[in-house]
Amino acid sequence: CVPVLEKNSGLKFNKDFYAGYSPERINPGDKEHTVEKIIKVTSGSTPEIGLKVDSLYKSVITAGTHLAPTIKVAEASKVIENSQRDINIAFVNELAKIFNLMDINTHDVLEAAGTKWNFLPFKPGLVGGHCIGVDPYYLAHKATLLGHSPQVILSGRKVNDAMSAFIGQKLIRLLEKASKSIKGAKVLLLGVTFKENCPDIRNTRVIDIYIELNQFGLNVDIYDPWASAEEVKHEYSIDILDNLNGSNYQAIIIAVAHNEFKTINFKAIKVAGNSVVFDTKGFLDREVVD
Repeated sequence: CVPVLEKNSGLKFNKDFYAGYSPERINPGDKEHTVEKIIKVTSGSTPEIGLKVDSLYKSVITAGTHLAPTIKVAEASKVIENSQRDINIAFVNELAKIFNLMDINTHDVLEAAGTKWNFLPFKPGLVGGHCIGVDPYYLAHKATLLGHSPQVILSGRKVNDAMSAFIGQKLIRLLEKASKSIKGAKVLLLGVTFKENCPDIRNTRVIDIYIELNQFGLNVDIYDPWASAEEVKHEYSIDILDNLNGSNYQAIIIAVAHNEFKTINFKAIKVAGNSVVFDTKGFLDREVVD
């Protein structure tokens, strides 16, 4: 927008007007790490403006601020925060695939490894939302324009984007193992938001599971007490359930670990429909999960 302003108004950037910038740094659904409790990265188009912006945020952010030397540095810090998390989750997602082939419970392995003080406690799962699943592509695109091939970043993205298909195909194998018919089987997909205890459905990868299962001919219902049925319909052309009506399902997938799902009697549902239960989050008691 800066060149446009200069061309149309005659105003000169960093002479007649200036810019301040602070990247978003929130964790949706997190009631502990709220905006004022997270150190704010600040910046300005000149050192003087940076100080003014920093002073403004210091007046409202109790955790304090970090004044970056330039706007580019501030934005780069945001991008690598999300890219780093994406890569770490990709690592444990790949481990989950390997341990699945070895018939080892991934969460048991992570629990054992987590007894070392410097082990990073990431868990396998879907990576969506408007930041973590997107920002790595910005960095990769810029790197490519500059002549560098960002192999680690794009490899992580490839692994994480493939998790929905892995979950769908794994469920098919579980149904086959249980001698259940695939075509027309009723599946209950619990959760459609991109993360737990959060209403945000942007770039949710749960939709990919829904699409994958539909391609196999399964009949999939989605229930999510956090999601807006109108938004899901508008964004993805999918109708979700208003409530759990007790219908028998041949399979249940816990895709998002909402707190509300802890009150569901999965044992009763499993017995009623002789259901296969696939817990993608390590959320349920082991005795319930297939």
